Amino acid sequence: MKGFARPETMHPALTMLLLALLVVAGMCIGMFLAVSVVTVTYGVNLLRLPDVLASPSRYSYGWAVLMWLQGLSLLAGFGAGAYFLPVLRGMKPVEYFAPRRPVPAWWLVAAMVLMIVSMPALSGLVAWNADAHLPSWLYDLEKAAREKEDQAQALTAFLTKFSTTTRFLIALLVVAVVPAIAEELTFRGVVLRQFSRWTNSMHWGVWLSAIVFSAIHMQFFGFVPRMLLGVLLGYLFAWSGNILVPMAAHFAQNGFQLLLLFLQQRGTISFDADANEPMSWPLMLISLVLTLGLLYWLQRQFAAHEAATTEAHVLTGHGVQVRAEADVPPAAPPVAGHTLTSHGIETPPKAPSV
Repeated sequence: MKGFARPETMHPALTMLLLALLVVAGMCIGMFLAVSVVTVTYGVNLLRLPDVLASPSRYSYGWAVLMWLQGLSLLAGFGAGAYFLPVLRGMKPVEYFAPRRPVPAWWLVAAMVLMIVSMPALSGLVAWNADAHLPSWLYDLEKAAREKEDQAQALTAFLTKFSTTTRFLIALLVVAVVPAIAEELTFRGVVLRQFSRWTNSMHWGVWLSAIVFSAIHMQFFGFVPRMLLGVLLGYLFAWSGNILVPMAAHFAQNGFQLLLLFLQQRGTISFDADANEPMSWPLMLISLVLTLGLLYWLQRQFAAHEAATTEAHVLTGHGVQVRAEADVPPAAPPVAGHTLTSHGIETPPKAPSV
């Protein structure tokens, strides 16, 4: 996979096992910190905490407690866990997660636009998956899954009920910013990379990591659209070579939905952003065409940028020749000719005599 050429010696399966251990440890630390904060701030001890979590709407501080728990556990678990993985293996996190840097700022904007443009097209899949049914012999499993997802939906509705602008901004931080950082570091930064190594295929890495990304959310009736979202984020990372690109896209996906809910609750718009109803066919079709077009254009832009930044220009007796870095070993400077750099024409140093 281009841009991720630094060799790794640990087997991908062992790397992901180490990641899982770091995530679990980080979540435990995050939960401890969150419980400490809510205990000091709201007087909620460990004995009362289960009651608050079971019925947060009964407590004036229930919303804040849930936000602390969700934000710190996710950030310390998936965020810090993934971040410290390369550190434990003697690698620099910046080089591990963003080997191709810096990237143009418009890449981040384009990734955000892509996510927003794709929402109408995905609404059809959301509606289809929400109404999907398992075979009759799995009726009990489907019933249990729907009950669990109804509970999760009720909790989500409670967390996204914004009585004030301050609540909206806090939710934007916890529900949009933190997941964009933490989940992208884990699922694109590590899981995608390791599956790509294991299968020797960037495409398999993108799709397998997207499946894991969707499965970890434990929502069967939203599995397919979330998986496709993971695929989009995966290709953005694989093509751009910089984790900031899928982070920006992930933030746009969650943040735009929160913004629609906030505007709806304030009466600014009448659109129900929390419904599982598909949008009109013309709108979904236009969204699909624009999404595919943006994907194609972005892939070409990423490839062009990579080609422009990985070329070596060598001045020889025949003029200026362009050679890709892959064709010229870094440790073997040209023995004949002069290198054309931003400082002008430089003559390669002579090898020391033995």
